[in-house]
Amino acid sequence: MRIISGNHKGKQIKAPDSLPVRPTTDMAKEALFNILNNYFYFDAIEVLDLFAGTGNISYEFAAREALNVVSVDIDHRCTDFIAKTAKALNFQQVHTINMDAFAFLSSHKKTYNVIFADPPYAMENTVRLADLVFERKLLNEGGMLVIEHPKAVDFSQHHNFLEQRNYGKVNFSFFVYCEADLTK
Repeated sequence: MRIISGNHKGKQIKAPDSLPVRPTTDMAKEALFNILNNYFYFDAIEVLDLFAGTGNISYEFAAREALNVVSVDIDHRCTDFIAKTAKALNFQQVHTINMDAFAFLSSHKKTYNVIFADPPYAMENTVRLADLVFERKLLNEGGMLVIEHPKAVDFSQHHNFLEQRNYGKVNFSFFVYCEADLTK
């Protein structure tokens, strides 16, 4: 895994083989950040990375100088690795939370510009992630939720769905905070 752009462009990061993860491919990650670059100035946003795994996405936001990056994962080995790597890279804006993503969303109140979620592909209640983010109003106005998922998962009927992009076996669904959501 490598950091694609920003102040650590090209930096290789080797995660332990023992981590229970499926890192986003470099090709898909590059495409994702090209899309997000059309919507955000990275150095002016706060990010929530759910199911953070190796921290692959968190490091990419931090290298682009995001103001704050919160990395949530239920596996302490993952959050320990992210914290250690962020410290080694001097990414002071990366903060780890060892917690179940659904429990975190259910109890959290802070809002973000970007929320990225990469749940296990076999997880059955992936749609609940989008529901929780919008029910709890966790996105800032103009914010975006991105969920990485397998092809079989379809979010197109969700009220906040914007579009889906496919990069090999990786699919990203994008959701936006609609004006109508503010009245709910």
